[in-house]
Amino acid sequence: MEPHGKIWKLLGEIPDPEIPAINLVELGVVRKIEGEESNLEITITPTYTGCPAKQLFNDLIKEKLEENGYKNFSITSTLYPAWTTDWLSEETKQKLMDEGISPPVAGDRVITCPHCGSTDTKMVSRFGTTPCQSFHTCNSCSEPFNYFKCH
Repeated sequence: MEPHGKIWKLLGEIPDPEIPAINLVELGVVRKIEGEESNLEITITPTYTGCPAKQLFNDLIKEKLEENGYKNFSITSTLYPAWTTDWLSEETKQKLMDEGISPPVAGDRVITCPHCGSTDTKMVSRFGTTPCQSFHTCNSCSEPFNYFKCH
């Protein structure tokens, strides 16, 4: 088992508060876990500097560790390296698609409708249901959807 595998697994049970179909580990927010189980250091990187869920990430991690018997730990937030959608795995991108959110595409070139798979889509608003998403519609099936912006 990888170092701190048990802790990674626990943190992988914490759903992202804005997109519950994926967890904080899949999102790439949890960057590293160091130290001994009796004194853990958790490093997180928010999805962007002004992320409204930043404090909630800390609270959810604290709650999960405490409910599993961990008492001595610290949670450090770092902005370097900056979080990037490049940290999302193909599996995570598929989970977004299954949830009805078009996953990030490098350069935002071709955005796929999560409902019908068409690439004939248009942006309606640079702002979606969360700050990291934009709102689109599909010209083929006429369904609205959110697109997870590249960062």
